[in-house]
Amino acid sequence: MEGMSGRFFAHSTQNQDQSDWQSLQEHLSQVAELAGRFAEQFDSHLLGHTAGLLHDVGKYCLPFQQKLHGQALRVDHSTRGAQIAVSRYGAMGSLLAYGIAGHHAGLANGGESEGERTPLQYRLKAGDLPTLDPCWEQEISLPARLALPAFRAHSRARGNFQLSFLARMIFSCLVDADFLDTERFYQNGAISNWNSPRDRAMPTLAALRDQLNNYLAGFQSNSDVNQLRAEILKQVRAKAELDRGLFSLTVPTGGGKTLASLAFALDHALLHGLRRVIVVIPFTSIVEQTARVFRKALGPLGEVAVLEHHSAFMAEKPPRNDPDRYEAAEKLRLAMENWDAPIVVTTAVQFFESLFAARPAQCRKLHAITGSVVVLDEAQTMPLKLLRPCVAAIDELARNYRTSVVLCTATQPALEAPDFEGGLEGVRELAPEPAELFRALERVRVRHVGVLSDQALAAEMRSREQVLCIVNNRRHARAVYEAMNDLPGARHLTTLMCAKHRSEVLSEVRQMLVEGRPCRLVSTSLIEAGVDVDFPTVLRAEAGLDSIAQAAGRCNREGKRTLAQSEVLVFIPENEDWTPPPELKQYAQVAREVLREIGDERPLSPQFIRRYFELLYWQKGSEQLDTPNLLGLLKESQVDSLPLETMAAKFRLIDSVQRPVIVPYDDTAKKLLCDLEFAEGCGGIARQLQPYLVQLPQKGFDALFKAGAVQAVAQDKWGDQFMALVNGDIYDHSVGLGWEQPTFMKTPSTII
Repeated sequence: MEGMSGRFFAHSTQNQDQSDWQSLQEHLSQVAELAGRFAEQFDSHLLGHTAGLLHDVGKYCLPFQQKLHGQALRVDHSTRGAQIAVSRYGAMGSLLAYGIAGHHAGLANGGESEGERTPLQYRLKAGDLPTLDPCWEQEISLPARLALPAFRAHSRARGNFQLSFLARMIFSCLVDADFLDTERFYQNGAISNWNSPRDRAMPTLAALRDQLNNYLAGFQSNSDVNQLRAEILKQVRAKAELDRGLFSLTVPTGGGKTLASLAFALDHALLHGLRRVIVVIPFTSIVEQTARVFRKALGPLGEVAVLEHHSAFMAEKPPRNDPDRYEAAEKLRLAMENWDAPIVVTTAVQFFESLFAARPAQCRKLHAITGSVVVLDEAQTMPLKLLRPCVAAIDELARNYRTSVVLCTATQPALEAPDFEGGLEGVRELAPEPAELFRALERVRVRHVGVLSDQALAAEMRSREQVLCIVNNRRHARAVYEAMNDLPGARHLTTLMCAKHRSEVLSEVRQMLVEGRPCRLVSTSLIEAGVDVDFPTVLRAEAGLDSIAQAAGRCNREGKRTLAQSEVLVFIPENEDWTPPPELKQYAQVAREVLREIGDERPLSPQFIRRYFELLYWQKGSEQLDTPNLLGLLKESQVDSLPLETMAAKFRLIDSVQRPVIVPYDDTAKKLLCDLEFAEGCGGIARQLQPYLVQLPQKGFDALFKAGAVQAVAQDKWGDQFMALVNGDIYDHSVGLGWEQPTFMKTPSTII
């Protein structure tokens, strides 16, 4: 076996005659070809190709080949390629070595580490690796030298950030190529019934634009607001020919940003040879909504073209001691969509955490971002504690990865240099005269009404027949609802309801509003996330000025009432039980300062929104805009000591752990849960179950689990991946899922 060209294998099957095994030379050359092609988008073909050639060089040894034949051996096959990369290419080799050494376990730190993975510097010194058969150098041909791509530097020193970004992008190209080649081999061989999602034909961006144009042609400019939306759309699209880079789209809520940004993105991509459109949404609750709008606008092509990626189900980690012939199955379990659709709708958590990630399955899709148009919807919602790293990532994508980024919002954050440290440079506004737009689309008056007790707030709700009240936490929302749920049209919205349930409530609300019937809705801030409702009055618990602007977008949305009839009343809850968390409290305090400064001026106009963000960022200070000090850690590093694992561990947009629970809300959900018991694959079912999820804090989940109210579905098959509610009595049709009484059962449920 050893030393005979063509007798070294990468993957095996059950056939011991080796007739259908994949040769190592074939695997390395095919992964190199794919990885190099992926890296072409950022002028790094040779880096990607070389990483592909070296990633499995460690399999050119007798112990690994014995393992393929079924011997229970543990063989480190990743370190050897990393060692060769560093010995041949020095600093450039170090950049490749992170991904080569980590293509199974994930990216490690270069130097000292408290993480799970052995630091790269230690692995490079390993002397107990199996001896490579010299034929590896005949079977693969390495380049003589490697060089950095000709990247553009930022005006502030950010060299190590750029190096860490490049290391992660090369890693992405490598692991996706490795996944795909392994999948392809087993699809044609051992796993012959595997149907790859990549088999489906994808529509072109040109075909999608044609469909969108047909859809937009059907809009009627039958009101002042609709005429203004049409003008915004026309002028935004006219700027698609501008060079790639950074853009802002500053349009008031209700101005048609969603479709205008999609139209610009498709036009811009076609004019500049970009590959896809990625729309990043801040809240999971409206990913489905945005994807639905896109599918409707894109007609018959929409269903295939639009990929939603916000899976709340986490795959179980496979055992590490599997024989290598099951390596493909491990990769397939770990694999997630690699964003090869023309339009991707995803969450800010998924997008930004992936850009700083270390795990192969999470990084796999990163190279798909390059050569794309990225629309950051509600750009102001990027969390303050990680704002500087997020801005650095946006800048790097636009600067060196052939990506155009659109910051799309009614409340544009002040992220440009030099006022923002390390800020964006050369951002171009797409909207025509934003200040004029805000005057033209002014539909509400904002007033601060001071402190309201619970009783006074309930009285306000009772005194109006159609009113929306938005508060800062779920307990407050429930308390307000219970104080007025005897009134006609009383409704409640919370993330403790599954999305399907919330959609039904909103459908009822819209119908009541259109018909002029009483409608008193209390909601958490989830309703501010692009939900299309139109109330004459909105009560808003004190929050940031951007949140107040979003609340205002639910008032007189279509401009059919006068300003005097359309009020947003900002109040401070008297009850200390409803005090917002510290960070939200600071937003509210800054908003109060700005409102006090400007008096009767229009507080939602761009100049005052900018003043609000500048004051907020100044009060926080530079350090608080990067609380894990990720940029500082990088500044202190060298190319061989990049803190890649530490960065992934510390970059968390959401601190609290949320656990998804499936609610068997209707017959569709119940059937899907039943299907899980018998299904061979779960991907399609998991996506269909998304509208039936409720995300619970760990404390709430633990209470339900301990009481037996939540149980795993088909645990022997899926582990704890699908947790379903089995005590339906604790899901209330008015207020959603509660965990205060997890053993509660309605009387009829106790009768046998």
